[in-house]
Amino acid sequence: MARVVQCVVLKKEAEGLDIVPHPGELGQRIYENVSREGWQQWLERLTMIINENGLSTADAASVEVIEKHMLGFLFKEGEMGDLPEGFKPPGAKK
Repeated sequence: MARVVQCVVLKKEAEGLDIVPHPGELGQRIYENVSREGWQQWLERLTMIINENGLSTADAASVEVIEKHMLGFLFKEGEMGDLPEGFKPPGAKK
């Protein structure tokens, strides 16, 4: 039977992750509070953040920025996590 969590992203109960997706306390917090679907939404946002800001997961400074976005997106903490005002994904209607 799948593990169920009260997902902070979806604001409802949903199937949880199988493994802790990030190191440390933040990873454990994500495992306990974010569903598979919520995590997938984060991964899609992460791709945009990395591409738009030229970040690298191998660079400690970039990882720090990514974690700030992660806290903002998943837990609504801090000033990061929202899409930039007026942002339109490629191919979106204007």
